[in-house]
Amino acid sequence: MERILERYRAIDTDTHITEPADVWTSRVASKWGEKIPHIEQKEGRDWWVVDGTPIGGPGFYTMAGFDDYTPNHPLGYADIPKASYDAHARLAHMDAEGIYAQVLYPNVGGFGSGRFTSMGEPALVLELVRAYNDFLVDWCSADPSRLVPVMATPFWDVEASCAEIRRCRDKGVKAVLHCSEPEYWKQPKLGHRHWDPLWATAQECGMSISFHVGSGGLEELMSDPSEMGHKANFGRVSALSFIANSNSLAEILFGGVCHRFPELKFVSVESGAGWIQSCLELFDWQWSNSGVHIEHPEYALKPSEYFRRQVYGCFWFESEGIQKALELWPDNLLWETDYPHPTCQHPGPATIAEHPNVYVERALAGVPEEAVRKVLHDNAAALYGID
Repeated sequence: MERILERYRAIDTDTHITEPADVWTSRVASKWGEKIPHIEQKEGRDWWVVDGTPIGGPGFYTMAGFDDYTPNHPLGYADIPKASYDAHARLAHMDAEGIYAQVLYPNVGGFGSGRFTSMGEPALVLELVRAYNDFLVDWCSADPSRLVPVMATPFWDVEASCAEIRRCRDKGVKAVLHCSEPEYWKQPKLGHRHWDPLWATAQECGMSISFHVGSGGLEELMSDPSEMGHKANFGRVSALSFIANSNSLAEILFGGVCHRFPELKFVSVESGAGWIQSCLELFDWQWSNSGVHIEHPEYALKPSEYFRRQVYGCFWFESEGIQKALELWPDNLLWETDYPHPTCQHPGPATIAEHPNVYVERALAGVPEEAVRKVLHDNAAALYGID
């Protein structure tokens, strides 16, 4: 019997590559030496190391199929699915799950590329970003019709970001990862006109902008400042990171970004979608109640109307909330799995997560077929140019 994901040629709009060990050592000038991110093994665990400092490890964010909860993690490449770092194995995994295409995000450089800023001087950091983007395009060449790269940006340098967007456009890339919390990295907030050249370049190139959760600091994820217990704290920070993308939406809607760049599409990634209606209703209320229409008579639409025209949300675990959201926003929602992260839909025995087909059959039961087709395929196919 044909599974629902196969029936609609489902497109998974948020997955991650667990970067292979040679991503940067094979692409960055050797003159940078130990400053190039590389893998070292310490006490049996694989670590990414920059100039002697560990900055994370492949096992920390590759939990698909793992049999335990954080703070326990796989030790390294030998203990994680090959599909997390090998493109051909990923395609085989997608076939096994019935997934047609996947959109791909990073790990090591951070979910908004901000972690690159701590890896050295500006010339090196720019080289690291460009090397990652070249790796990503090469990785996706295993089947470019099914593997969709989302390029990293050196967002701390707008001019360099615009140049990198054009360079990656010429390589066939259709989407741009932009930091959702640039103020954390001492840059202007998203609503500031500082970013207008970047938005203009992305719009000119026909590339969408992705705001992935967790683009600011994640220190509290592992630190437990309230001493509530590591697992409770991890759950708290993870949950709040999803709805933190409401800040990104507020910035681009109230800041007039959608008004100034009407052809530019934005995607709220790994944020869930059930909260969007409440958030937009609040935005519309305050828009009128605060007199935004008087201060900015040039803004022709309300926040919810700009959202309907230009913004998408991604979901992967919700049930009742997503059915209501699909009634209201069938053209603005995208489905994802977050493979192979701790919250992904590829469970080990310690998780309540379900496999993608099981989740979709349950969560979308009773949803009109047209809406199911849109959320599993049509919306993403149009956004990312997938045949």
